[in-house]
Amino acid sequence: MPTTVKAYAATSATEPLTPTTIERRDVGPRDVRIDIRYCGVCHSDIHTARGEWGTTGYPVVLGHEITGIVAEVGPEVTRFRIGDRVGVGCLVDSCRECTYCRRGDEQFCTEGYVETYSSTGRDGLPTQGGFSEAIVVTEDFVLRIPAGIPLDAAAPLLCAGITVYSPLRHWRTGPGTRVAVVGLGGLGHMAVQLASAMGAEVTVLSQSLAKQEDGLRLGATRYLATSDPDTFSRLAASFDLVVNTVSASIDLDAHLSLLDVDGTMVNVGIPEHPLSLNAFSLLVRRISYAGSNIGGIRETQEMLDFCAAHGIAAVVETIGAEQVDEAFDRVVASDVRYRFVVDTTTLA
Repeated sequence: MPTTVKAYAATSATEPLTPTTIERRDVGPRDVRIDIRYCGVCHSDIHTARGEWGTTGYPVVLGHEITGIVAEVGPEVTRFRIGDRVGVGCLVDSCRECTYCRRGDEQFCTEGYVETYSSTGRDGLPTQGGFSEAIVVTEDFVLRIPAGIPLDAAAPLLCAGITVYSPLRHWRTGPGTRVAVVGLGGLGHMAVQLASAMGAEVTVLSQSLAKQEDGLRLGATRYLATSDPDTFSRLAASFDLVVNTVSASIDLDAHLSLLDVDGTMVNVGIPEHPLSLNAFSLLVRRISYAGSNIGGIRETQEMLDFCAAHGIAAVVETIGAEQVDEAFDRVVASDVRYRFVVDTTTLA
C-alpha cells in the first residue's frame, strides 16, 4: 500500500510553502525507497513555486537535490542495499529505449523524461520532490553518494554540480583550457571547483569583487568585476570557454568578445526574459553560443565520483523546513554562500 509521508508544498504562486502529507507508492520489484536526509534549494524550485516558468500544478512538493539512506529495496534490485548512501537528482524516469536513453543521455529522452517534481510519472500521477521525508524511485535513477562526501554537501551536486560538470566535459575542459565562469553563486562556485580540478585556468567574472576571496580559495586564478569598464577590453579573446551561470540578463556581445577563435559561450543559467546578440559577435572569431541542460544518470555518477576523488563538495547553509520561504527570498537576493540545503528531519 502507498505510504503517507510529511512534506512541505507550494499551494499557489503567492502563498508561503505549507506543511502537508503526500502519498508515496509502494515499493515495486525494481524500486528503492529512500529516507531523505537533505534536499538542496535550487532556483528552479523558486521559479516553479512562483509560477515563473508557465503553469504550475499546485500543490507541488519541490526539491530535486536529494540525498538520504536506502530504507527498502524491491526483490529485483541489484545495485543497492538497505543502509546505502544515495541520491536522486532532476530525473526519476525516462523511456529507457530511445537513442539518447540508451547512450546515457536521459535528459534528452525523445519521449520526455520524468522530472522529480511537477511532472507526470509513468503511473499517470504527478511527481513530488524532496522537501519530504521519503521518496520511491526506480533503481536506474538512483545515484550512489561516495563515502568521502557528506550528505548535506552532496545534495546540491545532484543539480548544480551536474549542470556545470556536463558542459565542462562536453567542451573538453582540461589542462591548458582557459575558462571564464560568469557569476559565483550556487552554479558558479561548483563550476570554479570542477574546472580547476580538471586542470583549467579559471577566471571568475562577477558584478563586484565582494566574493573574490571565496573565488580564489575555490580554485580561480583571477577574479574580476564586470562593472569595471576596462574588464572586457583587457580580456578580449582570452578564453576558450565562457560558462554563464547567472539567470539575470547580461550583455551577450560583451561576453562573447572574451572568446578566442573557436571559443564557446554556454548558458546554464536560465534568464526569465529572452536575450539578444549581434551576429558579428559570432562571426568575427568563429565563436559558438550554446546552452546545456543537466546530465544523464551515468554522467551524474561520474561527476559524484570525480568530486569525491578531488575533494570537491558544495558549500552549503543548512536550514530547517520552516525556513524555506526565507531561503527563497535570500536566493533571489543572492544572499547565500552558496547553496541552501533543507534538513528534512525537521519535517517531523
